[in-house]
Amino acid sequence: MALTRTPRTSWIDEGLRALAAGGPDAIRIEALAQALGVTKGGFYWHFDDRPALLEEMLDTWEQVMIDEVIERVEGEGGDARTRLRRLFDLASTRESRELLRVDLAVRDWARRDRAVAKRLRRVDNRRMEYMRSLFSDFIPGEDDVEARCLIAMSLFVGSHFVAARHGGRSRAEVMTAALKRLEA
Repeated sequence: MALTRTPRTSWIDEGLRALAAGGPDAIRIEALAQALGVTKGGFYWHFDDRPALLEEMLDTWEQVMIDEVIERVEGEGGDARTRLRRLFDLASTRESRELLRVDLAVRDWARRDRAVAKRLRRVDNRRMEYMRSLFSDFIPGEDDVEARCLIAMSLFVGSHFVAARHGGRSRAEVMTAALKRLEA
């Protein structure tokens, strides 16, 4: 009988779910094993220790949030405005809202861990650089490009902390209107 091992990616994915739900303290090997329905011995087949898992989780978060997003946006081509709209559309999908929970947990974690803060800074710098490359194609002036990039980042991250209502409009409608103004 062949021995079946829980894939490395399953441990990472479950770790990211735990991070989103309860922060870094919720990432416990025993709890992950229980959620996966396996023994914790399988963990050590893939990882030396918990810090190794945490590092791979951050690697995965960065790859999904930056590399895969850029690949999807660029993959369909189009001018800078079209690619920017595609980026904004991707940010409003259900999948992205799930990923945002991980992103927000990483941001909270970064407040208490210098290494995570350094990683977050690198990720945010990459996000800003990509948006700069798009905005600068049709917006004259570095100051205006930088302002639009910051507003876009603030909308994606900060809008989830705003509890205000928007009259008769949904949050999605207001976000769409705000992002359209950034393109003008």
